[in-house]
Amino acid sequence: MADHAPAPALSGRSDQAYGRMPHGRHRLLKHALNLDDIQRLANPRLPHAVYGYVANGVEAGVARDHNRTSFQGWRMVTRVLRDVSERSQATTLFGRRYAAPFGIAPMGAAAVVAYDADNRMARAARAADIPFVLSANSITPMEELAANNPDAWFASYQSPEPDKVERMIERVAAAGIKVYVITVDVPVGSNREDDRRAGYSMPLRPTPRLTWDGLTHPGWLAGTALRTLLKRGVPEISNLEARGGVNLFSREVAGIAGHSDFTWRAVEHIRRLWKGPLVIKGLLSREDAKIARESGADGIVVSNHGGRQLDAAVSPLEVLPEIKAESRDMAVMIDSGFRRGTDVLKALALGADFVLVGRPFLFASALAGQAGVEHAISLLSKEIDIDLALLGLTQASDAGPDLLRRA
Repeated sequence: MADHAPAPALSGRSDQAYGRMPHGRHRLLKHALNLDDIQRLANPRLPHAVYGYVANGVEAGVARDHNRTSFQGWRMVTRVLRDVSERSQATTLFGRRYAAPFGIAPMGAAAVVAYDADNRMARAARAADIPFVLSANSITPMEELAANNPDAWFASYQSPEPDKVERMIERVAAAGIKVYVITVDVPVGSNREDDRRAGYSMPLRPTPRLTWDGLTHPGWLAGTALRTLLKRGVPEISNLEARGGVNLFSREVAGIAGHSDFTWRAVEHIRRLWKGPLVIKGLLSREDAKIARESGADGIVVSNHGGRQLDAAVSPLEVLPEIKAESRDMAVMIDSGFRRGTDVLKALALGADFVLVGRPFLFASALAGQAGVEHAISLLSKEIDIDLALLGLTQASDAGPDLLRRA
């Protein structure tokens, strides 16, 4: 990928710019001081089933919760009396310089949670000069999304059939997508018990319980559900294949997941066809990182799918150092459970080149649309900036293992 013009560095002298309310002062955003606040404030605005779809993990929620507690296993060593008056979070990835070391992770069915959420998150990411990754399990066509953010990435649930691979590659390239991400940790759908308890299902079924859930949340019902129906008709999962979509109310949607016969051979086929950066998302194994590198991947995302697949899975942070050791020249990204600036810097210190954050930005879109997402980005950027100064660092890229001690 060709180099782009450098992004403006986030400087310690611009602290007052952080936390400003974008697009005017939204009455709820002033109460959101961190990403957890955003989730808390969004909760009552969403139907229980919809909130649970975003917030829940799988089975007993062990992996989801462990993703958060794994950060507490590390403490940080501060350095003092250094000149930290000028600080920058600028990070280069695939030849593109971004303003911060984090981006927005792919999240399926985002526009069911908040009206036009994919486009709103994409526009906010573009304004902040950070990456946005569109999920294949979305109702926003990639062509529409790319018009709103020409630097967007795309995360596929790719069929291994050669003709389908070829048609999808052609479609993604024609849309102008810059980075192709293959989601590989969903060979089958997982056992999401809490989603079923809350009444969320695929296909969507207007059961009495779900109907009452919508009626008792009229803001979401009118502002998201009905507005989406008026704009798009019956929503479809529009990016799973090169042609056609799957109706959210259709039985076909129940089978949406990865493909159990998708193997490294299909990855190698994609690599031969795709000319831009290729990323493999969903690795937790050093051995798989080695295979990804040998298969021609430019980057990997260390991920347990936010604790939404195997409930006994390790947290990405636990295996990050050994995967980094195997990565060589591949970019190593990580997701799952990131909420604080210190979370991001701990991952960078353990070897990550970049961090992807998901749920908080979708909740921010539900809370206040694009303004909410921009506010959430600014909150995390502000925390990273303060943390850099307190650690005695001027560059996010300077974070290394010498900063960390086991708790």
